[in-house]
Amino acid sequence: MTEARLDDLLRRAAATHRLSVERALAGLGVTLAQYAVLKTVFETPGISNAEIARAERLTPQTTSLVLANLERKRAVQRRAHERHGRIRRAEATELGACLLAACLDRLSGHHRRLAAALPAEGGGAVEAWLGRLAEMRV
Repeated sequence: MTEARLDDLLRRAAATHRLSVERALAGLGVTLAQYAVLKTVFETPGISNAEIARAERLTPQTTSLVLANLERKRAVQRRAHERHGRIRRAEATELGACLLAACLDRLSGHHRRLAAALPAEGGGAVEAWLGRLAEMRV
């Protein structure tokens, strides 16, 4: 497979994934970035804006905007770090946990389609490869 072909397939797969997730979440008024950040905050209570940005491959400015929108939805609350006043730690609220559960419910069909598209011999190698791609330095 040529580099151009691999690049094209990855780009198209990412676009298809993004569109499917956006459509599934549209009824909840949640964007893909909001879902990703909410999931990260839920899984890592007390995470900082900078840590979220690194984990989700977002700019610090985008992360701040997404968190501000999640705060307006009362899905996330942020508090100042105990020793570093400029650092703010994010935590999902009870409403945020309910919103995340609703997102996951809406995405269940998408997740089933992804799993069904895996090779018959199993997706372990695919998952490992995607994990390595996701962790690559950019």
